[in-house]
Amino acid sequence: MIYRFIILFCLLSVFLSSSLLAQDKTINSGNKPAVKEGNLKHQILLIPFENRMYLSEIDFQINKETKLNAKQIKAVMRDGLNEQFYKKFKSRMPVVDLLDDTVKTRKDLVNIYQYLTYQYMKVPDQNNYKAPVKEKEEKAIANGQLTVESNSDARFMNAKLKNATLVPYLGAKYKTDLFLFINELDIKSFNGLPGDPASSTSRKILLHYTVYTLDAREINSGIAEVNLPNNINNPSKIIHTYFSQLAEIVASRVEKALSAKH
Repeated sequence: MIYRFIILFCLLSVFLSSSLLAQDKTINSGNKPAVKEGNLKHQILLIPFENRMYLSEIDFQINKETKLNAKQIKAVMRDGLNEQFYKKFKSRMPVVDLLDDTVKTRKDLVNIYQYLTYQYMKVPDQNNYKAPVKEKEEKAIANGQLTVESNSDARFMNAKLKNATLVPYLGAKYKTDLFLFINELDIKSFNGLPGDPASSTSRKILLHYTVYTLDAREINSGIAEVNLPNNINNPSKIIHTYFSQLAEIVASRVEKALSAKH
């Protein structure tokens, strides 16, 4: 009898130890993707830039290589940018793209643009993000005349809501609680120094954006930028390589902003 009890006790001890180890393993593995799981609570809406907010200095070269006209180039870039953002965000959280079905979303896009105002503001520090605020112009009197001091700090095109009910409306309709406004896309070409054979043209792609929450709070904004080689003029290559890099920069910043909230 005692012998049976000892065997039963040993078996029970082994079972309990195995269960505790398995439970501990589950807890540890569950802690690993905490940020990712936290982001499943969120769903983001992608709002493309307005057609007038596309500023490119290389469309001539793109046309020369592809024969696409200005309107076609702008449409390809606009669609391609949203497509890359969709790909980068979908591994982090559910995504709704307003360019997926423009027949259904055209009216909302018109209304969104009507309720937005754009302001040039100081580019925020992403290491210690604080939503930018409108600056007061510093005025002074010089030689009896009123002057306005210029500020050389970098600026970006920020999207401000003229009507705070815009994001709650979009949230209710599209079941999202984050809103990424793609404000402006710039493709810049900087010429080298005249007469210097070692100096060549350089290019940059700059994306201006703003991210709001359902309560119309700005949790991230600024500029994402990447270098664009001088020999790349194919929209497909620009989209899949360089727009993809821009989307990754912004998606990582949004993820950081969300993890800071928890």
